[in-house]
Amino acid sequence: QVQLVESGGGLVQAGGSLRLSCAVSGRPFRSLGWFRQAPGKEREFVAAINWNTDTIRYADSVRGRFTISRDNAENTVYLQMNRLSPEDTADYYCASRDGVTSPYEIDYKYWGQGTQVTVSS
Repeated sequence: QVQLVESGGGLVQAGGSLRLSCAVSGRPFRSLGWFRQAPGKEREFVAAINWNTDTIRYADSVRGRFTISRDNAENTVYLQMNRLSPEDTADYYCASRDGVTSPYEIDYKYWGQGTQVTVSS
């Protein structure tokens, strides 16, 4: 199994920044993704990174504002979120999979519990 623990969520004003962390432990994996779910909406892809190749992909809605990165020594993946807007308000989840990066929720096997991000206008 893979254990994932998200942290770093909170309340921030529009235009501000937050950095989310996802601490990973357990069996090896290949890619890690960030997803988010806003109130009343389906969960959507945000960003993903391949642990070994650094291949990265972003959702169009966050490209240029969000940056995904990893720290191998800390077994942690980060999501730096800049220029936040109220539309970014959601619960943010990290998830792992054994394959290459994917924007599809169904491709990810292990999930964290989520961290809440609220952006006030």
